[in-house]
Amino acid sequence: MALRTRIITRAFSNLTHKPKLQVLGNGSSDVIRADPTGSPVSNLGSSFSTAAAAVEAPASASVESLFGLVKEYEDYRRGLYGGLTHKALLVDAVGTLVIPSQPMAQIYKQIGEKYGVEYSEDEILKRYRWAYGQPWGRSSLRYVNDGRPFWQHIVSCSTGCSDSQYFEELYNYYTTEKAWHLCDPEAERVFQALRAAGVKLAIVSNFDTRLRPVLRALNCDHWFDAVAVSAEVEAEKPNPTIFLKACELLGVNPDDAVHVGDDRRNDIWGARDAGCDAWLWGSDVVSFKEVAQRIGVEV
Repeated sequence: MALRTRIITRAFSNLTHKPKLQVLGNGSSDVIRADPTGSPVSNLGSSFSTAAAAVEAPASASVESLFGLVKEYEDYRRGLYGGLTHKALLVDAVGTLVIPSQPMAQIYKQIGEKYGVEYSEDEILKRYRWAYGQPWGRSSLRYVNDGRPFWQHIVSCSTGCSDSQYFEELYNYYTTEKAWHLCDPEAERVFQALRAAGVKLAIVSNFDTRLRPVLRALNCDHWFDAVAVSAEVEAEKPNPTIFLKACELLGVNPDDAVHVGDDRRNDIWGARDAGCDAWLWGSDVVSFKEVAQRIGVEV
């Protein structure tokens, strides 16, 4: 029943709502990023996905008829691609593939104590949110190359400490396997099954150049055929450019790909504006096994 509810929710969204391309700038995002690699603290978009979809649903549409439309559409796509709905799967990194192992404020405080950081975890989080929400004037992108200038600013504002040794220790911590763990323990097995079935895989992430070392540290870099990182592509989600780059790297058309991510604005709207299908992690799908099944691959 839960699976059917999520499918119907996505059906409402797909059938009744196509968001306009968002204006790209330096304003605050729907996602509050919580460490020097950008992990989510709160997601304003996903909290209202079901409500928004329900409001926009046609009054005359019954649950069963919408479920039938979804099934008809997915059967149509499977007919196109030899039993699969999509030729490629694009995956968001932080919040979908991986999550921080400990809360950001706890790590900032724990590492910072020996450098004189006195703020409480609550105060660090409050100051972090304020700093991250301010315009970043040095570049149109937050994550340029290794992202150091941006994160030095964020860490200093959040903790009141500008000690370069403190920043480097904190910055390097988030490049290690200790800082992260996989959202879904079955991810590797699922991705192996998808690739065996001929589905191409790519990461699409707003991240600085530490993403590749992070993936290597977690021993999951070899799961993917391509990685599109905003710091390298010079475009951040929801800009369609980063999704189009991932499709180019995989050698597929955008309408042959589905993107899975946890942020409605960055992941869902951005992917759809690029011409890809998109599923909201935690709402439309809750595991990579479910993603594979939706594509038509049994695990």
